[in-house]
Amino acid sequence: MPRPSEMTRTRWSRRRFLGVGAGLASTAAGQSRQPGDTDAEAMVADLERRLEGDNVYTRLLGIRPHLPGHGTGTRLGGCRMPAEVVSAMQEANDYFVQMDELQVAAGRRAAEVVKAEAAVITSGGTGALLLGAAACLTGTDMEKMRALPHPTWARRECIIQKAHRYMYDRALRSAGVTFVEVEGREQLMNALGESTALLFGLPRGSAATGVVPPEGLIEIGRRAGVPVMIDGASRLPPEGNLTVFNELGADLVALSGGKGLRGPQSTGILSGRADLIAAARLQAAPNDQIGRGMKVGKEEIIGLIVALNRYAALDHATVRRAWRAKADYVAAQLQDVPGLVAVVRGSGEAAPFVELTWDRRVIPLSELEVRNALERRGRRRVGIPMAPVEMRALAGRPEPGDGSGPVGVNHIQTRSMRDGEEVLVARYLRTFFTEEAPAL
Repeated sequence: MPRPSEMTRTRWSRRRFLGVGAGLASTAAGQSRQPGDTDAEAMVADLERRLEGDNVYTRLLGIRPHLPGHGTGTRLGGCRMPAEVVSAMQEANDYFVQMDELQVAAGRRAAEVVKAEAAVITSGGTGALLLGAAACLTGTDMEKMRALPHPTWARRECIIQKAHRYMYDRALRSAGVTFVEVEGREQLMNALGESTALLFGLPRGSAATGVVPPEGLIEIGRRAGVPVMIDGASRLPPEGNLTVFNELGADLVALSGGKGLRGPQSTGILSGRADLIAAARLQAAPNDQIGRGMKVGKEEIIGLIVALNRYAALDHATVRRAWRAKADYVAAQLQDVPGLVAVVRGSGEAAPFVELTWDRRVIPLSELEVRNALERRGRRRVGIPMAPVEMRALAGRPEPGDGSGPVGVNHIQTRSMRDGEEVLVARYLRTFFTEEAPAL
Protein backbone atom coordinates (compact mmCIF):
# COMPACT_ATOMS: atom_id res chain seq x y z
CA MET A 1 0.00 0.00 0.00
CA PRO A 2 1.46 3.43 -0.87
CA ARG A 3 2.48 5.82 1.88
CA PRO A 4 0.19 8.82 2.51
CA SER A 5 2.76 11.18 1.01
CA GLU A 6 2.81 9.14 -2.19
CA MET A 7 -0.98 9.18 -2.40
CA THR A 8 -0.97 12.95 -1.94
CA ARG A 9 1.48 13.42 -4.80
CA THR A 10 -0.39 11.15 -7.20
CA ARG A 11 -4.00 12.05 -6.41
CA TRP A 12 -4.04 15.70 -5.43
CA SER A 13 -2.65 18.79 -7.02
CA ARG A 14 -2.10 21.87 -4.86
CA ARG A 15 -4.83 23.77 -6.75
CA ARG A 16 -7.34 20.96 -6.23
CA PHE A 17 -6.64 20.62 -2.54
CA LEU A 18 -6.99 24.31 -1.82
CA GLY A 19 -10.42 24.00 -3.37
CA VAL A 20 -11.06 21.17 -0.94
CA GLY A 21 -10.20 23.38 2.02
CA ALA A 22 -12.58 26.05 0.80
CA GLY A 23 -15.27 23.43 0.34
CA LEU A 24 -14.85 22.06 3.85
CA ALA A 25 -14.93 25.57 5.29
CA SER A 26 -18.15 26.48 3.46
CA THR A 27 -19.77 23.21 4.55
CA ALA A 28 -18.93 23.96 8.18
CA ALA A 29 -20.58 27.34 7.75
CA GLY A 30 -23.77 25.69 6.46
CA GLN A 31 -23.26 26.70 2.85
CA SER A 32 -23.54 24.44 -0.19
CA ARG A 33 -20.86 21.89 -0.96
CA GLN A 34 -18.45 22.47 -3.81
CA PRO A 35 -17.77 19.81 -6.45
CA GLY A 36 -15.47 17.05 -5.21
CA ASP A 37 -16.16 17.58 -1.50
CA THR A 38 -17.08 13.93 -0.97
CA ASP A 39 -13.77 12.75 -2.36
CA ALA A 40 -11.94 15.43 -0.43
CA GLU A 41 -13.49 14.46 2.86
CA ALA A 42 -12.72 10.81 2.15
CA MET A 43 -9.08 11.69 1.57
CA VAL A 44 -8.85 13.69 4.80
CA ALA A 45 -10.61 10.88 6.65
CA ASP A 46 -7.99 8.45 5.33
CA LEU A 47 -5.19 10.67 6.63
CA GLU A 48 -6.92 10.77 10.00
CA ARG A 49 -7.44 7.00 10.09
CA ARG A 50 -3.76 6.38 9.47
CA LEU A 51 -2.71 8.96 12.03
CA GLU A 52 -4.91 7.53 14.76
CA GLY A 53 -4.23 3.85 14.30
CA ASP A 54 -2.99 2.55 10.96
CA ASN A 55 0.67 3.54 11.22
CA VAL A 56 3.90 1.76 12.08
CA TYR A 57 4.30 3.48 15.47
CA THR A 58 0.91 2.35 16.71
CA ARG A 59 1.09 -1.13 15.18
CA LEU A 60 4.54 -1.95 16.56
CA LEU A 61 4.74 0.01 19.80
CA GLY A 62 1.27 1.26 20.66
CA ILE A 63 2.16 4.96 20.63
CA ARG A 64 0.20 7.60 18.76
CA PRO A 65 1.75 10.08 16.32
CA HIS A 66 0.63 13.71 16.23
CA LEU A 67 -0.20 16.18 13.52
CA PRO A 68 2.64 18.60 12.75
CA GLY A 69 1.68 22.06 13.89
CA HIS A 70 5.40 22.57 14.37
CA GLY A 71 8.56 23.06 12.37
CA THR A 72 11.43 20.55 12.39
CA GLY A 73 12.52 20.35 16.02
CA THR A 74 14.05 17.10 17.25
CA ARG A 75 11.74 16.97 20.29
CA LEU A 76 8.71 16.57 18.04
CA GLY A 77 10.20 14.09 15.58
CA GLY A 78 12.40 16.23 13.36
CA CYS A 79 11.59 16.55 9.68
CA ARG A 80 9.90 14.53 6.96
CA MET A 81 12.48 13.27 4.51
CA PRO A 82 11.47 13.58 0.85
CA ALA A 83 10.92 10.39 -1.13
CA GLU A 84 14.18 10.78 -3.06
CA VAL A 85 16.15 10.93 0.19
CA VAL A 86 14.52 7.77 1.55
CA SER A 87 15.05 5.99 -1.77
CA ALA A 88 18.73 6.92 -1.86
CA MET A 89 19.21 5.66 1.69
CA GLN A 90 17.57 2.37 0.79
CA GLU A 91 19.89 1.96 -2.20
CA ALA A 92 22.92 2.89 -0.09
CA ASN A 93 22.04 0.01 2.22
CA ASP A 94 22.68 -2.44 -0.65
CA TYR A 95 26.40 -1.66 -0.89
CA PHE A 96 29.52 -1.45 1.27
CA VAL A 97 32.09 1.34 1.08
CA GLN A 98 35.22 2.46 2.87
CA MET A 99 33.84 4.94 5.38
CA ASP A 100 36.87 7.21 5.36
CA GLU A 101 36.61 7.54 1.56
CA LEU A 102 32.88 8.20 1.84
CA GLN A 103 33.42 10.93 4.43
CA VAL A 104 35.99 12.69 2.27
CA ALA A 105 33.84 12.55 -0.86
CA ALA A 106 30.64 13.59 0.94
CA GLY A 107 32.48 16.38 2.71
CA ARG A 108 33.80 17.65 -0.61
CA ARG A 109 30.28 17.87 -2.04
CA ALA A 110 28.85 19.44 1.11
CA ALA A 111 31.60 22.06 1.06
CA GLU A 112 30.71 22.98 -2.52
CA VAL A 113 27.07 23.59 -1.60
CA VAL A 114 27.70 25.53 1.62
CA LYS A 115 30.58 27.47 0.02
CA ALA A 116 33.34 26.44 2.40
CA GLU A 117 36.90 25.21 1.96
CA ALA A 118 36.01 21.80 3.41
CA ALA A 119 33.35 19.93 5.36
CA VAL A 120 32.72 16.76 7.32
CA ILE A 121 29.40 14.97 7.90
CA THR A 122 28.54 14.75 11.60
CA SER A 123 25.97 13.25 13.94
CA GLY A 124 23.62 16.22 13.99
CA GLY A 125 24.43 19.82 14.79
CA THR A 126 25.59 18.81 18.27
CA GLY A 127 28.16 16.42 16.81
CA ALA A 128 29.40 19.27 14.62
CA LEU A 129 29.84 21.50 17.67
CA LEU A 130 31.82 18.88 19.59
CA LEU A 131 34.09 18.01 16.67
CA GLY A 132 34.62 21.68 15.86
CA ALA A 133 35.64 22.47 19.42
CA ALA A 134 37.91 19.42 19.52
CA ALA A 135 39.59 20.53 16.28
CA CYS A 136 40.31 23.95 17.75
CA LEU A 137 41.79 22.37 20.89
CA THR A 138 44.11 19.88 19.20
CA GLY A 139 44.69 20.65 15.55
CA THR A 140 46.13 17.47 14.04
CA ASP A 141 48.27 16.62 17.10
CA MET A 142 47.44 12.97 17.84
CA GLU A 143 48.74 13.11 21.43
CA LYS A 144 46.40 15.99 22.19
CA MET A 145 43.51 14.14 20.54
CA ARG A 146 44.06 11.19 22.85
CA ALA A 147 43.99 13.50 25.86
CA LEU A 148 40.49 14.84 25.20
CA PRO A 149 38.19 15.65 26.90
CA HIS A 150 40.82 16.55 29.50
CA PRO A 151 43.32 18.91 27.84
CA THR A 152 46.46 19.51 29.86
CA TRP A 153 47.70 22.49 27.86
CA ALA A 154 46.92 26.16 28.42
CA ARG A 155 45.21 26.93 25.11
CA ARG A 156 41.80 25.46 25.98
CA GLU A 157 39.52 28.45 26.59
CA CYS A 158 36.39 29.22 24.61
CA ILE A 159 35.17 32.80 24.84
CA ILE A 160 31.40 32.97 24.73
CA GLN A 161 29.05 35.89 25.31
CA LYS A 162 26.52 35.49 28.09
CA ALA A 163 23.70 36.13 25.61
CA HIS A 164 24.97 33.17 23.55
CA ARG A 165 24.86 30.61 26.36
CA TYR A 166 22.23 27.99 25.58
CA MET A 167 21.39 24.34 26.18
CA TYR A 168 23.54 23.01 23.34
CA ASP A 169 26.81 24.61 24.45
CA ARG A 170 27.29 21.44 26.52
CA ALA A 171 28.68 19.92 23.31
CA LEU A 172 31.62 22.32 23.40
CA ARG A 173 32.27 21.60 27.07
CA SER A 174 32.12 17.88 26.32
CA ALA A 175 35.07 18.32 23.97
CA GLY A 176 37.07 19.74 26.86
CA VAL A 177 36.98 23.53 26.49
CA THR A 178 36.77 25.86 29.45
CA PHE A 179 34.23 28.65 28.98
CA VAL A 180 35.14 32.26 29.57
CA GLU A 181 31.82 34.11 29.71
CA VAL A 182 31.78 37.78 28.73
CA GLU A 183 29.31 40.59 28.13
CA GLY A 184 29.87 43.06 25.33
CA ARG A 185 32.75 43.82 23.03
CA GLU A 186 35.06 45.36 25.63
CA GLN A 187 34.97 42.32 27.92
CA LEU A 188 35.41 40.06 24.94
CA MET A 189 38.52 41.89 23.77
CA ASN A 190 39.98 41.88 27.28
CA ALA A 191 39.43 38.10 27.59
CA LEU A 192 41.47 37.29 24.48
CA GLY A 193 44.89 35.85 25.25
CA GLU A 194 47.34 33.00 24.85
CA SER A 195 44.84 30.57 26.40
CA THR A 196 42.06 31.32 23.90
CA ALA A 197 41.36 28.32 21.66
CA LEU A 198 38.22 29.65 19.95
CA LEU A 199 35.43 32.20 19.90
CA PHE A 200 31.90 30.82 19.74
CA GLY A 201 28.72 32.58 18.70
CA LEU A 202 25.10 32.30 17.65
CA PRO A 203 23.53 34.16 14.72
CA ARG A 204 22.26 37.08 16.74
CA GLY A 205 23.48 40.33 18.18
CA SER A 206 23.53 44.05 17.44
CA ALA A 207 24.99 47.33 18.61
CA ALA A 208 21.66 48.11 20.28
CA THR A 209 21.87 45.05 22.54
CA GLY A 210 25.61 45.19 23.07
CA VAL A 211 25.91 41.61 21.81
CA VAL A 212 28.61 41.14 19.17
CA PRO A 213 27.01 39.50 16.07
CA PRO A 214 28.70 36.83 13.91
CA GLU A 215 30.36 39.28 11.54
CA GLY A 216 31.87 41.13 14.52
CA LEU A 217 33.12 37.92 16.09
CA ILE A 218 34.66 36.85 12.80
CA GLU A 219 36.51 40.14 12.43
CA ILE A 220 37.79 39.99 16.01
CA GLY A 221 38.92 36.39 15.56
CA ARG A 222 40.68 37.18 12.31
CA ARG A 223 42.67 40.01 13.88
CA ALA A 224 43.54 37.93 16.95
CA GLY A 225 44.38 34.76 15.03
CA VAL A 226 41.70 32.81 16.91
CA PRO A 227 39.21 30.46 15.19
CA VAL A 228 35.54 31.48 15.27
CA MET A 229 32.77 28.87 15.24
CA ILE A 230 29.13 29.81 14.50
CA ASP A 231 26.17 27.55 15.25
CA GLY A 232 23.75 27.90 12.33
CA ALA A 233 22.08 24.53 12.91
CA SER A 234 18.44 25.65 12.96
CA ARG A 235 18.65 28.73 10.73
CA LEU A 236 16.93 27.40 7.60
CA PRO A 237 14.87 29.12 6.27
CA PRO A 238 15.85 31.58 4.92
CA GLU A 239 17.86 29.63 2.40
CA GLY A 240 20.67 32.20 2.38
CA ASN A 241 21.72 31.00 5.84
CA LEU A 242 23.03 27.81 4.23
CA THR A 243 26.10 29.74 3.06
CA VAL A 244 26.13 33.14 4.74
CA PHE A 245 28.42 32.37 7.69
CA ASN A 246 31.02 30.71 5.49
CA GLU A 247 30.78 33.67 3.13
CA LEU A 248 31.36 36.02 6.08
CA GLY A 249 34.58 34.15 6.81
CA ALA A 250 33.76 31.99 9.85
CA ASP A 251 36.43 29.39 10.53
CA LEU A 252 33.83 26.75 11.41
CA VAL A 253 30.06 26.54 10.89
CA ALA A 254 27.73 23.91 12.34
CA LEU A 255 24.56 22.96 10.45
CA SER A 256 21.82 20.42 11.02
CA GLY A 257 21.34 17.86 8.26
CA GLY A 258 17.70 17.43 9.22
CA LYS A 259 15.46 20.40 9.99
CA GLY A 260 15.29 22.73 6.99
CA LEU A 261 17.49 20.55 4.77
CA ARG A 262 15.15 17.58 5.37
CA GLY A 263 17.93 15.02 5.38
CA PRO A 264 18.24 12.42 8.16
CA GLN A 265 17.59 14.18 11.47
CA SER A 266 20.62 12.42 12.97
CA THR A 267 23.05 14.12 10.56
CA GLY A 268 24.84 17.43 10.48
CA ILE A 269 27.57 19.33 8.65
CA LEU A 270 30.68 20.95 10.06
CA SER A 271 32.23 23.20 7.43
CA GLY A 272 34.97 25.78 7.28
CA ARG A 273 38.75 26.01 7.18
CA ALA A 274 40.40 23.01 5.55
CA ASP A 275 42.97 22.50 8.32
CA LEU A 276 40.34 22.53 11.06
CA ILE A 277 38.06 20.18 9.12
CA ALA A 278 41.00 17.81 8.65
CA ALA A 279 41.51 17.84 12.43
CA ALA A 280 37.79 17.25 13.03
CA ARG A 281 37.72 14.35 10.57
CA LEU A 282 40.59 12.65 12.37
CA GLN A 283 38.55 12.74 15.57
CA ALA A 284 35.32 11.45 14.01
CA ALA A 285 34.24 7.87 13.24
CA PRO A 286 35.55 5.58 11.88
CA ASN A 287 38.61 6.81 13.80
CA ASP A 288 38.90 5.97 17.50
CA GLN A 289 38.99 9.46 18.98
CA ILE A 290 36.49 11.58 20.89
CA GLY A 291 33.93 11.53 18.07
CA ARG A 292 33.89 7.76 17.59
CA GLY A 293 30.61 7.29 19.47
CA MET A 294 28.81 9.87 17.31
CA LYS A 295 29.09 7.83 14.14
CA VAL A 296 27.03 8.48 11.01
CA GLY A 297 25.97 5.52 8.88
CA LYS A 298 26.65 5.24 5.17
CA GLU A 299 22.92 5.43 4.45
CA GLU A 300 22.58 8.63 6.47
CA ILE A 301 25.53 10.25 4.69
CA ILE A 302 24.04 9.47 1.29
CA GLY A 303 20.62 10.67 2.42
CA LEU A 304 22.10 13.95 3.58
CA ILE A 305 23.93 14.58 0.31
CA VAL A 306 20.74 13.92 -1.69
CA ALA A 307 18.83 16.28 0.63
CA LEU A 308 21.53 18.92 0.28
CA ASN A 309 21.47 18.69 -3.52
CA ARG A 310 17.68 18.90 -3.47
CA TYR A 311 17.68 21.95 -1.22
CA ALA A 312 20.17 23.76 -3.44
CA ALA A 313 17.86 23.25 -6.44
CA LEU A 314 14.54 24.15 -4.76
CA ASP A 315 12.32 27.03 -5.78
CA HIS A 316 12.09 28.39 -2.25
CA ALA A 317 9.56 31.09 -3.10
CA THR A 318 7.11 28.45 -4.33
CA VAL A 319 7.68 26.39 -1.20
CA ARG A 320 6.95 29.41 1.01
CA ARG A 321 3.73 30.13 -0.90
CA ALA A 322 2.52 26.60 -0.13
CA TRP A 323 3.34 27.09 3.56
CA ARG A 324 1.48 30.40 3.50
CA ALA A 325 -1.62 28.87 1.89
CA LYS A 326 -1.82 26.31 4.68
CA ALA A 327 -1.33 28.99 7.34
CA ASP A 328 -4.08 31.12 5.80
CA TYR A 329 -6.45 28.15 5.84
CA VAL A 330 -5.78 27.28 9.49
CA ALA A 331 -6.18 30.90 10.61
CA ALA A 332 -9.43 31.28 8.66
CA GLN A 333 -10.97 28.28 10.37
CA LEU A 334 -10.36 29.73 13.84
CA GLN A 335 -11.69 33.25 13.36
CA ASP A 336 -14.91 32.91 15.34
CA VAL A 337 -13.62 30.89 18.33
CA PRO A 338 -14.55 32.83 21.51
CA GLY A 339 -11.53 34.38 23.20
CA LEU A 340 -9.09 33.24 20.50
CA VAL A 341 -7.31 35.36 17.87
CA ALA A 342 -5.48 33.64 14.98
CA VAL A 343 -3.23 35.79 12.77
CA VAL A 344 -0.75 34.72 10.10
CA ARG A 345 2.73 36.11 10.70
CA GLY A 346 5.98 35.96 8.79
CA SER A 347 7.02 37.86 5.70
CA GLY A 348 9.79 37.94 3.16
CA GLU A 349 12.00 34.86 3.37
CA ALA A 350 10.79 33.80 6.80
CA ALA A 351 8.56 30.75 7.25
CA PRO A 352 4.97 31.87 7.83
CA PHE A 353 3.14 30.72 10.95
CA VAL A 354 -0.17 31.20 12.69
CA GLU A 355 0.08 33.20 15.91
CA LEU A 356 -2.56 32.16 18.43
CA THR A 357 -3.38 34.53 21.27
CA TRP A 358 -6.17 34.00 23.73
CA ASP A 359 -7.91 35.82 26.55
CA ARG A 360 -7.21 33.83 29.71
CA ARG A 361 -10.49 34.99 31.17
CA VAL A 362 -12.20 32.93 28.45
CA ILE A 363 -9.58 30.21 27.94
CA PRO A 364 -7.89 29.96 31.36
CA LEU A 365 -4.74 28.12 30.25
CA SER A 366 -1.06 29.03 30.01
CA GLU A 367 1.06 28.49 26.90
CA LEU A 368 2.60 25.37 28.41
CA GLU A 369 -0.77 23.96 29.44
CA VAL A 370 -2.11 24.43 25.92
CA ARG A 371 0.94 22.79 24.38
CA ASN A 372 0.87 19.81 26.73
CA ALA A 373 -2.86 19.30 26.29
CA LEU A 374 -2.62 19.36 22.49
CA GLU A 375 0.37 17.04 22.36
CA ARG A 376 -0.41 14.52 25.06
CA ARG A 377 -4.07 14.14 25.94
CA GLY A 378 -6.80 12.42 23.98
CA ARG A 379 -6.51 10.53 20.72
CA ARG A 380 -6.37 13.71 18.62
CA ARG A 381 -2.96 15.29 18.94
CA VAL A 382 -1.27 18.35 17.47
CA GLY A 383 2.40 18.97 18.17
CA ILE A 384 3.30 22.65 18.44
CA PRO A 385 6.58 24.50 19.05
CA MET A 386 7.67 25.66 22.46
CA ALA A 387 5.79 28.75 23.55
CA PRO A 388 7.44 32.08 22.64
CA VAL A 389 8.08 32.87 26.33
CA GLU A 390 9.96 29.57 26.71
CA MET A 391 11.98 30.19 23.56
CA ARG A 392 12.96 33.66 24.77
CA ALA A 393 14.19 32.18 28.04
CA LEU A 394 16.21 29.48 26.27
CA ALA A 395 17.73 32.12 24.01
CA GLY A 396 18.89 34.08 27.05
CA ARG A 397 16.38 36.88 26.47
CA PRO A 398 13.79 36.52 29.23
CA GLU A 399 11.21 39.28 29.46
CA PRO A 400 9.55 40.70 32.57
CA GLY A 401 6.95 38.40 34.06
CA ASP A 402 6.59 34.64 33.88
CA GLY A 403 4.25 34.36 30.92
CA SER A 404 1.16 34.08 33.13
CA GLY A 405 -0.38 37.43 32.18
CA PRO A 406 -3.88 38.00 30.80
CA VAL A 407 -3.02 36.86 27.26
CA GLY A 408 -1.66 33.49 26.16
CA VAL A 409 0.52 33.10 23.05
CA ASN A 410 1.49 30.11 20.94
CA HIS A 411 2.46 29.47 17.33
CA ILE A 412 1.28 26.96 14.74
CA GLN A 413 3.78 26.29 11.96
CA THR A 414 2.80 24.74 8.64
CA ARG A 415 6.11 23.86 6.98
CA SER A 416 6.02 20.22 8.12
CA MET A 417 2.45 19.57 6.95
CA ARG A 418 1.58 17.48 3.93
CA ASP A 419 -1.46 18.47 1.91
CA GLY A 420 -4.62 17.73 3.87
CA GLU A 421 -3.11 17.97 7.31
CA GLU A 422 -3.93 21.66 7.59
CA VAL A 423 -7.59 20.63 7.48
CA LEU A 424 -7.12 18.23 10.37
CA VAL A 425 -4.98 20.69 12.35
CA ALA A 426 -7.61 23.41 12.00
CA ARG A 427 -10.35 20.98 12.96
CA TYR A 428 -8.51 19.68 16.02
CA LEU A 429 -7.57 23.17 17.21
CA ARG A 430 -11.12 24.38 16.84
CA THR A 431 -12.45 21.45 18.85
CA PHE A 432 -9.82 21.96 21.52
CA PHE A 433 -10.37 25.69 22.04
CA THR A 434 -14.18 25.58 21.85
CA GLU A 435 -14.95 22.34 23.72
CA GLU A 436 -11.96 21.00 25.62
CA ALA A 437 -9.90 23.96 26.84
CA PRO A 438 -12.70 25.64 28.88
CA ALA A 439 -13.19 22.38 30.81
CA LEU A 440 -9.51 21.80 31.69
